[in-house]
Amino acid sequence: MYRKSLVTVWVGVLAVSLLFLGCPKKKPAPAPEVIELQETVVEEVETPTPPAVIVDEVEDPFSEDLETANIAAYEMGLLGDVYFDFDKYDLKPEARERLAKNAEFMRAHPEFEMLIEGHCDERGTEEYNLALGDRRANATKSYLMSLGIPAGPIEAVSFGEERPQCRESSEACWWRNRRAHFVIRGRQGG
Repeated sequence: MYRKSLVTVWVGVLAVSLLFLGCPKKKPAPAPEVIELQETVVEEVETPTPPAVIVDEVEDPFSEDLETANIAAYEMGLLGDVYFDFDKYDLKPEARERLAKNAEFMRAHPEFEMLIEGHCDERGTEEYNLALGDRRANATKSYLMSLGIPAGPIEAVSFGEERPQCRESSEACWWRNRRAHFVIRGRQGG
């Protein structure tokens, strides 16, 4: 019986201590450190004004000499050649598109006199190619006139096979020679 009462006492002591102590509680998170911000004074610094840059006015390449005007017109895509099939002088759809762009240039620069050169590849006789080149140049001129470009400042001429763009004897080269080539040849009234 002594033992039972001892166990009972111990159980009681444990129960009372658990009651008073309870489960361990989580420690509260430490309070964040308070950092004092110092006021920063920003001084306005006067930024120096860069020196004035004198830019030369870009000259209109079409007001220069005719060689410069021709180079500029082709490099800027304002003028371009039109190409023909073998032994043909009719204008393909892509040639008509190119001629519409050439006509835009000619409307924008009515001061120029234009030369349309008809060219052929090396096949055929010299006489035949001169006649074919003439038909190509005149077909090109006629189409420009149908777009409203006046005939006066345009001259059509044939060079036949005399001025090839490419000198190889292959279709890859010949097609480049079958063309109507545009040249700014002068200024009206000048």
